[in-house]
This record gives sequence, C-alpha cells and structure tokens, in this order.
Amino acid sequence: MKATIDLRSDTVTKPSAGMRRAMADADVGDDVLDGDPTTRLLEERMAEIFGTESALFFPSGTQSNQTAVWALTQPGTELVLEANAHIIHYEIAGAAALAGVQVRPVTTPNGILTAELAAAAIRPTSPHTPEVSALAAENTHNAAGGKVMSLADWDKLVALAQQRQLPLHLDGARLWHAAVAQGAAIARTGQGATTITACLSKGMGCPVGSCLMSNREVIDRARRIRRRLGGAMRQSGVLAAAGLYALDHNIERLAEDHANAALFADRLRDHPVVEPLEPDTNIVMLDLIDPDLTAETALSRLAEAGVLMVPFSPTRLRAVTHLDVTADQVATAAEIVARTLAPEGG
Repeated sequence: MKATIDLRSDTVTKPSAGMRRAMADADVGDDVLDGDPTTRLLEERMAEIFGTESALFFPSGTQSNQTAVWALTQPGTELVLEANAHIIHYEIAGAAALAGVQVRPVTTPNGILTAELAAAAIRPTSPHTPEVSALAAENTHNAAGGKVMSLADWDKLVALAQQRQLPLHLDGARLWHAAVAQGAAIARTGQGATTITACLSKGMGCPVGSCLMSNREVIDRARRIRRRLGGAMRQSGVLAAAGLYALDHNIERLAEDHANAALFADRLRDHPVVEPLEPDTNIVMLDLIDPDLTAETALSRLAEAGVLMVPFSPTRLRAVTHLDVTADQVATAAEIVARTLAPEGG
C-alpha cells in the first residue's frame, strides 16, 4: 500500500501517545453543573499565557470567534475586518446569522489589516449608514498563506481601536505560530486585544478545542453565549487534558514546522509549473503557472502519487506542515510534487 503524506492541514494530526495518556488519566467533573477541574486548569493556563484575566474552553475556533463577535457587537452594526478573513469566508456567515452584524471587508495586498486601512473603513457618523461596533484581525492569516502580522502593525491597530473606543477581536487560531516566528512572547502578540481566540487543534496536536481569552466580564457573557450555541460540555477535561499536554510539549517545536515549510518551498523553487510563495510559518501556497493545469487536476494527480493538499483557488494549492510529518517526508513530498506536476516531456 502506497504511503500517503498528508499536507492538507495541521488539523489532521493524531494525538501522540503521551497526549492520549494525559487524556485517559484526566481528572474530570461535570463542567456545566459544578465545573471540570482539568478544564478549569486549562483555562487558567491559557489566561496566564495570553496575559488576560480569564479564558473559556470551546469545541472549535469558529464557535469561539462567533461568540466573541456576538459578545462585542450589536445587531445592525458593522464589524471591520480583512476581506479574506476566516470569519468572512469559512464561518458560514455566522456574524450575520447569529450576531446580526454586517461585515465591512477591507481589501489588503497581503492579508494584513493595517491601522490605516482599518481607519479608512470606519464610516463617518451619519443617519444613513451603519455604525462600526468592533474591529477584528487575524494572525497568522490563513488565506494569505500563514502571514504574520508584525508587532508594529498590531500595536498601531490596537492604538486605533483605543482611539475610536472600539473593541478589537484577534482571531489568533495560529497565534502560536506568529509568536514563534517572531521570537516573541505569546502574550505580546495579542497585547491590547479585547478578545483572543487560540486553537489547540491547529499545529498544537490536539484532537479538538480552542479557547477565548478576555477580561472576566466578557468571559462571563461569552459563557452564556456558548451555552446558547450548544458549546457547554460535560466531562470536557478529557479534551482539556490534551490542551494542557500541548502547552507543555508542542509550542517550541512549531519552529520545526516552519523550517519544514521553508524546505518544501525551497525544493519547488524554479519549478516550471509550480510557483511557491515564501512561507512565514507552516503554510505554503503553491500557484499553478501552467494555464492548462487546474487545482482539481493537480490534486487528483498528487493524491494518486501519495501527497494530499487542498485547493485554495482554481490555480492555487495549499500545503501545511505539522508535527505528524518529518523533514524527510516533506522533502519526499516536494520531490513527488516536482515529478508529478512536471510538464510533459520535461
């Protein structure tokens, strides 16, 4: 049977043996009735790491993001965020359907919502136009290929939010990667945000789970919203234990994934059909420069050859490195891509 190298996402990882033992041994209780001790411990650790007063455990990053939007905004207002943000494209219009908020997309050249671009999107006060009730940013930016927002750009966005007295949500699903890539403390990368989402199932090796960090008042409101969305769980410590294990073992090693992404891109540079974008973190976008080759056709060929990726447009593929693929496997995957997508007669 042909071995498959799965680069579709860093969510495809399987819990390690150590993580499984931690889950099996977790001290649990009913989190809805009287609190789960392991979940409480994870929330305390997350709040400490991110420098906030409180944190709340969620089944998914989407539910965490949508809870934050609901908690920070009012129906009939606008949420300003980057045009290709996860909240816009991959959360099934949750902001409109759940919070009654209209998104105000801001087009950027690279996925980074700068203070200047955000300020230009905030409408002047008028009886004819909606008011802005919140800003949102994404770091790293998934659709921009794991792009990292610099600390300088982040600080300016925070200053704008404070100046306009607007809450600021940070979709930091992969904020771990941004911190490691910049050599910065995790708390520093989200400093000044009103709310922060961070996923434990993206790159961190957990089977499920995200947390929302904020002050106690917002988290108290978020807890009620989570319950309304069906996100309150019972013996959630079984899942939270995986998160605690990840915090102890899987943050610093993210640098290996970044190095493997760079290796993958380097091995495909100067290819006649595939043009890799320079990765900031663990995501590599591959543009198909042969007009006769579509993403669908390329992915079908690659899957048959033993490499899995996902389409990001009709002419773009995405590969993501993670803890379940080694440097040797990544190098092999690049060789397979180069060979499989080589032009005929090349």
